[in-house]
Amino acid sequence: MTRRSPYCRNPGNGRWEVRSDLTDGKMGLAIFRVARERMVLRHGFVKKTQKTPAHDLRLALQRMQEVLRDDE
Repeated sequence: MTRRSPYCRNPGNGRWEVRSDLTDGKMGLAIFRVARERMVLRHGFVKKTQKTPAHDLRLALQRMQEVLRDDE
């Protein structure tokens, strides 16, 4: 297996993802957002399939909403 360097992408909706290859075809994924001059880590997990599970995306969104509410 060819290992790639970690990379970052912006899939939209203010969300950023940093991915890094792990062993056995898995990858580590951290979802974050820059808000009010801070980088807020919303969720991190080991990704075992090509598509990011919907419950992980919902959890990241819920956590970001909590951060924004706390800032008000």
